[in-house]
Amino acid sequence: MSLKRRAMVFETKTAAGDFVLETARLRLRRFRRGDVDAVFAIIGDEVAMRYYPKKFQFRDAAEWIERNLRRYEEHGNGLYAVTLRGCEEVIGDCGLIAQVLEGEPQVEVGYHFRRDQWGNGYATEAAKACTALAFREFRESKVISLIRPENVRSRRVAERNGMKVQRLVMHAKLPHLVYAITREEFANAA
Repeated sequence: MSLKRRAMVFETKTAAGDFVLETARLRLRRFRRGDVDAVFAIIGDEVAMRYYPKKFQFRDAAEWIERNLRRYEEHGNGLYAVTLRGCEEVIGDCGLIAQVLEGEPQVEVGYHFRRDQWGNGYATEAAKACTALAFREFRESKVISLIRPENVRSRRVAERNGMKVQRLVMHAKLPHLVYAITREEFANAA
């Protein structure tokens, strides 16, 4: 196994644990209710979330966590808290979200990071690991990312993850590019 592939190896725990996966620099775990302040530091930042369809208030951070706790129970996945290895401080989130796009069920890899963590490659590293999780653990055949056309930073993360634009759709009443990668494309790029 090459060093490059080793960086994307993941481990999953039983439902009793909250550890999901680890990369060369990051740990992803299930959200905890005590992560509210950390989540708000991300979603409450109007610059970081400028392409999101709504502005968030502090109370929305608790709902963000509760929604993901429900996703873990219902779908076995959701957005996960991202920390640096050896540190408990939440610097972002990344994970797999069940979506229905134009009537078709899809699995989206989504990511949001604190602005002071941008430029370190953490979103790409986490997104690649979550894409691997979707293909290897959940046996998905395709993974997408829904990204507003003007969100160049997120588009670059999707492209570094091997995704390509499929089409433009309306999602949450806003135009979004659908980036996608198949299991075979991901395996060939690894």
